[in-house]
Amino acid sequence: MAAPGIKDVATRAGVSVGTVSNVLNRPDVVTERTRRKVLDAIASLGFVRNESARQLRNGHSRTLAYIVLDPANPFFTDVARGAEDAARGAGLALYLCNSEEDAAREAEYLDILLEQRVRGVLITPVASGSDRLRAMPELGVPVVLVDRAAGDPSAWCSVAVDDVEGGDLAVTHLLELGHTRIGFVGGPDSIVQVTDRRRGALRALNRAGVDPEALVVLGTAALTLAEGRQAGQRVVGMPARRRPTAVFCANDLLAIGFLQQMIQHGVDVPGEMAIVGYDDIEFAAAAAVPLSSVRQPRYELGRRACELLLAEADAWAARGDAAAHVHQQVEFTPELVVRTSSGRPPVRPGRPVSS
Repeated sequence: MAAPGIKDVATRAGVSVGTVSNVLNRPDVVTERTRRKVLDAIASLGFVRNESARQLRNGHSRTLAYIVLDPANPFFTDVARGAEDAARGAGLALYLCNSEEDAAREAEYLDILLEQRVRGVLITPVASGSDRLRAMPELGVPVVLVDRAAGDPSAWCSVAVDDVEGGDLAVTHLLELGHTRIGFVGGPDSIVQVTDRRRGALRALNRAGVDPEALVVLGTAALTLAEGRQAGQRVVGMPARRRPTAVFCANDLLAIGFLQQMIQHGVDVPGEMAIVGYDDIEFAAAAAVPLSSVRQPRYELGRRACELLLAEADAWAARGDAAAHVHQQVEFTPELVVRTSSGRPPVRPGRPVSS
């Protein structure tokens, strides 16, 4: 049986199709008595408006999308929650798509979202310079980069965290504890956040007069628990004279995996090995040894990015011109949260250390 349509509602209520349309879209121009007749007909028939068709007619979608880089990382769950709350506050729905760090998969989603005429796209891109991503605004779909600074500020809005500063905070903390043999666990280098956090680590070593070549880089294929455990296994297998006494991991999943490997091999944390992660996900404080971590404002990243996307989409809708919107680049400052996994250094002015 076919779903009831707007003509069925009009027949049941004894009014024209145009009157039903007014009740649905401009109820203020319809008398209370007529409006009630139409609403009663809608209720009795179980009529549901074809929202997709309506959106295609007026060119205004009520859906946004967020293409997430790594759905297994709780960091992105918190970012998505902030974006969803901002979208719901504006009466819109937010679709989540998972690229899983696969450029081809990301491109497929962009094509689908363009076909669906979504109102805008939030994305933590695999590579921010992709041609398909750059084409989205030109084809009428605004884009905001999330947790990724815009290489070209004139191309789109972005919301990010100063990851170089974050890496600096982590390694400065370890240096203040007296560590000079420090490892960096992270990869692949195609992820900008990884390279920025390592740059911050090198900056801290330079400032402290420690040879940057002393940084033991333990590259990983992904930012996962399993890769963290493998990095831990490699460290345990190193000769004692080369083994770092502290590591800075590019995210908390790596750090927790690394910590698990230290515990399995009986390495005392932080006595024999200090560990600092990045993101400060909920699991960091709940780890077997509570994890020191560089905190990012995860929820606020998503919320602010969605607000920028809504502002851009509204500007386009009002003027029909992308040039009507001025792109903004928002950058948050990270904060070091010190817990048991690293120990506590003397607090020095200018280095934000919190419990």
